[in-house]
Amino acid sequence: MYTEFLEHLTFFMDKEDIKINEPMKKHTSFRVGGPAKVFLTVHSEEVLAKIMVALKERKLPYFVLGNGSNLLVSDQGYDGVMIYLGEEFASVEVQGNKIKAGAAAFLGKVARKALEEELTGLEFAAGIPGSLGGGAVMNAGAYGGELSQVVTRIRAMDQLGNIVLLEKEEFAMGYRTSVFKTKPYVILEVEMELEKGNPTEILGKMNEYTKARIEKQPLEYPSAGSTFKRPEGYFAGKLIMDAGLRGFSVGDAQVSEKHCGFVINKGNATASEIRTLMDEVVKKVKEQFGVELEPEVILLGD
Repeated sequence: MYTEFLEHLTFFMDKEDIKINEPMKKHTSFRVGGPAKVFLTVHSEEVLAKIMVALKERKLPYFVLGNGSNLLVSDQGYDGVMIYLGEEFASVEVQGNKIKAGAAAFLGKVARKALEEELTGLEFAAGIPGSLGGGAVMNAGAYGGELSQVVTRIRAMDQLGNIVLLEKEEFAMGYRTSVFKTKPYVILEVEMELEKGNPTEILGKMNEYTKARIEKQPLEYPSAGSTFKRPEGYFAGKLIMDAGLRGFSVGDAQVSEKHCGFVINKGNATASEIRTLMDEVVKKVKEQFGVELEPEVILLGD
């Protein structure tokens, strides 16, 4: 099935944009992960539409990769098609108090553009290391802000290659979730509505959040950011710390000593070690406090 699929791709894709058994450790912030069976870099909506139709016809599994900053791919890899949107999907345009940005644009880039245009509402996103598309899928947020507060319209593609426009009431955005986690849309462009603000105050907030990240988060190590969702009424990091798990390790995977909400790769961790550590953390927190921690990180592969 994959041989025929790959042959089909060569009719409308350049060979250099088609990779076989691409190591996912090159594309995730954890710096771990085995090979994706097929890795496609896409440069236009027309090509993406043809890929989506081909995938549906052949019933092949696929995953749309953003910046890989919230993803743990197994050591065995991903037995499917990885779709990576190229820089052609990373444009950022401003019209009045609205920003239209491609799904591949980094959240930090969009936040800096907002600052340049003296627009407030995206300061929280300045230090989030993900792409806008990935951020919209999981309603990324920090420091009391989240994308659901500013996103007004999303342009996406369905499995038949059709373009669909979704309005705010259709996003179903909640804490680290949205309709895009359950429906097979590929986000293409996100529209946000912000407010005019004082650039000095905007920059001040961004610098304040950056300083807090540097002081409190283990940015010197590969990680996927906050590893677990915040349980209602609790903070995951504090529960993990109170369970005596600060610095707890499995191989080179470790609960950060700087911030217990982060699992880090101290050098040569495997995805299996990270997953085993996560499972142990969930088990010990449940045993001690009766609280079930849920991964915020997307787990992909066997």
